[in-house]
Amino acid sequence: MNENKKRLRRTMMFLNAQKPGLIKDAYIYKPDSIIFDLEDAVAENQKDAARYSLFHALTTIDYRGCEKVVRINGLDTPYWREDVRCAVASGCDAIRVPKTESPQQIKLVEEEIVKAEKVYHIPAGKVLIMAAVESARGVMKALDVCEASERMFGVALSGGDYTRDLQTHITGTGVELMGARQQLIIAARAAKVQCFDTVFTDLDNMDGFRQEVETIRLMGFDGKSIVNPRQIGIVHDIFTPTKKDIIFSEKVVREIDEKKKQGIGVFTVDGKMIDIAFYDGAKRVLDMAKASGIY
Repeated sequence: MNENKKRLRRTMMFLNAQKPGLIKDAYIYKPDSIIFDLEDAVAENQKDAARYSLFHALTTIDYRGCEKVVRINGLDTPYWREDVRCAVASGCDAIRVPKTESPQQIKLVEEEIVKAEKVYHIPAGKVLIMAAVESARGVMKALDVCEASERMFGVALSGGDYTRDLQTHITGTGVELMGARQQLIIAARAAKVQCFDTVFTDLDNMDGFRQEVETIRLMGFDGKSIVNPRQIGIVHDIFTPTKKDIIFSEKVVREIDEKKKQGIGVFTVDGKMIDIAFYDGAKRVLDMAKASGIY
């Protein structure tokens, strides 16, 4: 299994692949992942130019640990196959498939990735896949999509397109996204892949952004798609375990390991009743703390 499937992805920052000024030094903001967009951000007559810019950037710039994800054009366009070839040849880490509504779409993209890895002598299995769900049908098919390939590392909600499909709009309350968010989280956890929330585009409402990030963290999301470097610090702050969380998780892991040897199944830690079911959650907190560089 590709070990990068489980890497830390609190922030996935969108950048227009066509604009060298944006993508040449995006690593300085330290997002966990950068999404180089060949789809919506690029005009129809600029697709070739965007690919050229992408290839030059990924083959010449050291992104210093930031994951490099390429959002290809939709499978209903004539562009996506060349997008995949360019992304793989450039040395990307993953490809984001837009408007996903079926596992067959993921399998089609995977076939092109396999071909490109062979042609460009990329190690087999290096390039991962994530799916963007942007419609009611996509939400209903989320589990099948998440289980479509061993390369799948996660699924993301695209709230703008999804709400249009629902014949509503983004309200800022989260009500219109509640069902999709819950459905995607359940599907992702059932398939053992990661789950990412939609972008928050009102850059003048950072308090609202913080509140939304806190909500999706409580819901179980692994991270959030973002559109501006100003959003990175808030997301990382909320998704990074606190010192209190780390100390408690250390105690839980230590106590469960010790009590298992003694044949004890239920006990208390800091006044809270604990059993083996808490073990994985405590380990996850410590793993996230390590990945965040604070443990």
